[in-house]
Amino acid sequence: MNKYESLLNKNDFTREEIIALLSPTTKDDHELLLEKAGMVRNETIGNNVYFRGLIEYSNICAKNCYYCGIRRGNEKQGRYTMTDQEVLDCAKFAYDEGYGSLVIQAGEVSSKDFTDKIEYLLKEIKKLSNGKLGITLSLGEQTSDVLKKWFEAGGHRYLIRIETSNKDLYARYHPNDELHSYDERLRALNRVKDNGFQTGTGVMIGLPRQNVGHLADDLLFIKKFDVDMVGMGPYIESDDTPMYEDRNILISKKDRFELSLRMVAVLRLMMPDINIAATTAMQTLDPVGREKAIKAGANVIMPNLTPVKYRESYLLYEGKPCLDEEAEKCKGCIMARIKSTGTVVALNEWGDSNHFFKRKNSDK
Repeated sequence: MNKYESLLNKNDFTREEIIALLSPTTKDDHELLLEKAGMVRNETIGNNVYFRGLIEYSNICAKNCYYCGIRRGNEKQGRYTMTDQEVLDCAKFAYDEGYGSLVIQAGEVSSKDFTDKIEYLLKEIKKLSNGKLGITLSLGEQTSDVLKKWFEAGGHRYLIRIETSNKDLYARYHPNDELHSYDERLRALNRVKDNGFQTGTGVMIGLPRQNVGHLADDLLFIKKFDVDMVGMGPYIESDDTPMYEDRNILISKKDRFELSLRMVAVLRLMMPDINIAATTAMQTLDPVGREKAIKAGANVIMPNLTPVKYRESYLLYEGKPCLDEEAEKCKGCIMARIKSTGTVVALNEWGDSNHFFKRKNSDK
């Protein structure tokens, strides 16, 4: 057994050990890591994969993040907001098809009209599904009052990605103003947890000027924050963003993808009982990227329910897949893809994070 293999038998790592795991010197070691993470997932939380039907509600955003295709300053981007009926039709499809859960995602907006509308939609989704659809929100930084309303209306999981835990890198990727504060991002993440949500975060992998040490720190940040779920994947540049200028200093897309797989795998070793998403960005860089992420320890997948007419307007990055694929076809495709990984699609289940319930019980 070599030094790399011996590390795989641990679940508590130093920063240097995480760097070593993220930097295998052979293809065999890379494959051993992914295989080990899949085994740990199966042994800890089982081999179920949970659906989160994705509703990309609106691409209107108050933020101007330098990497994002729907940033406020992108004047080439047409804007949309789904109608109430379109959202409810998506929710009914998810309910009828046994998805178990939804994700409502949008650009970051905090106006009263927006927050009231989300509260209304949450209540209506709960009504039409007889309370049986779980709901994850990914709607950015909000006040405690808003989060409390949304939680009481039926949201119970919330994802707010930090994108990078390094304050200096964060400043490189965002404007220097009150709307893009690293410290406020952390406070917003804490507010989510304080208001009872299963709490999620995530990072981008392969950002310009980011190194493997930064990524090790990201994983340690995620563990220290004690999150319940994670969505992370490769950084993919968009030509309508300021960071497109840095495209020539990026590592290759293949390397970004493989590094992302190792990030998923190492996180699964570090936090065996959390939910980890096989993100769409994985499939963007590899035709079977989400399947590979599942084999590497992920256990959540997000079929896109957004009406096709809106999908080209919700391009956070280049090359996003399934832009013209209706929800029904998308479901059949993903079911077949998941089956190929040797895991099981768990229909009609919320698939909540085991870690969340352990964390809540330990707080009592």
